[in-house]
Amino acid sequence: MNKEINPFLTDTYISKNYFCDREQELNLIKSKIENGNNLTLISNRRLGKSALIRRFFEDFDVKECVVIYVDIFACTCLKDFTETISLAIFQRFPEKRGIGKRFFDFITGLRPVISYDMLTGQPQISLDFKQPKEYEHTLQNLFQFIDNQNINIVLAIDEFQQISIFPEKNIEAMLRTIVQTLKNTQLIFSGSKQHLMLEMFNSANRPFFGSAQTIALGEIPNEKYAEFIRQKFEENKRTITDEAINFALEWTLTHTYYTQIILNGVFAESKKNVDIETVKRVCDEQLAIQQINFMQYRDLLSALQWRLLIAIAKEGYVSEIQSQTFLQKYKIGAASSAKKALDALVEKEMVCRIESLEKTQFRVYNVFLLRWLDRIF
Repeated sequence: MNKEINPFLTDTYISKNYFCDREQELNLIKSKIENGNNLTLISNRRLGKSALIRRFFEDFDVKECVVIYVDIFACTCLKDFTETISLAIFQRFPEKRGIGKRFFDFITGLRPVISYDMLTGQPQISLDFKQPKEYEHTLQNLFQFIDNQNINIVLAIDEFQQISIFPEKNIEAMLRTIVQTLKNTQLIFSGSKQHLMLEMFNSANRPFFGSAQTIALGEIPNEKYAEFIRQKFEENKRTITDEAINFALEWTLTHTYYTQIILNGVFAESKKNVDIETVKRVCDEQLAIQQINFMQYRDLLSALQWRLLIAIAKEGYVSEIQSQTFLQKYKIGAASSAKKALDALVEKEMVCRIESLEKTQFRVYNVFLLRWLDRIF
């Protein structure tokens, strides 16, 4: 008997059958890549950026083009970065013939330590050079290796902004020099710290300036998400009311991760007919689960930062943080102090900045935290 799969995935990508919309973005990425452009993909965290790349790769990975995905979020230095790139290529070409054989010969020439995780069986690669220049040289050779295989390569480097915190100097300039030499390789640089990514690629004094076209990822349109939710319930011979769907999307601000968490919980209830009360109960349960974590945030923030965080949560979206109306309403204090507190909250990723042509707004980053603060305080 086949186990029923919860269609609202929260922490992985399985296939396009469980992926909602993004048709416009997919077509744009496909068009840009097919015409030889490098791309910068930016969004706030957990809006579905990584899943979008994997969804694109699912259709684009053909015999004439090989796709490689690398997540460098855990990388803190050039050594980590080089090992991660090496491992991604090693996993993509595992066969000991053709490109796989050539890469195996290449990587073993570097005398790495190749081991296998005892639990997952996945390979691990560790390089041990004495000088940073050796990692630079190896990285250049890795990119040149894949570029010289007479096939088109699309390499996606997720959380690319991490390179800005590497202790080694001139990493951006070194990588930009490497990228400029590639003829058969297109790159997708994606990142969730928008201000860092925009500065890296839009600032005229940074090496990657003008080197890639930017795509900003926003929320999925409500009507598209509602259609997806309804369809997934129907496919499993269940129903969910429009009222329940609309409440879930409004409560989660249609933010992909939080919407998926709530709908995953609703689906897990195994009810044949879901109404708004079921969705509200799942939302309440989620806040109860998270409460112990949220209570700890007060100890991690200054009194002013905590008060400002509550104020932003109460408002939902705030554009005039330093206005006297806002400051007096929530007893924040001086405008200069509010600005410093806001900068700290943005830096800690407690508050996110949302840019539009009309204005800049601020919102509590974690939607569950936003709802909890609004309810408790």
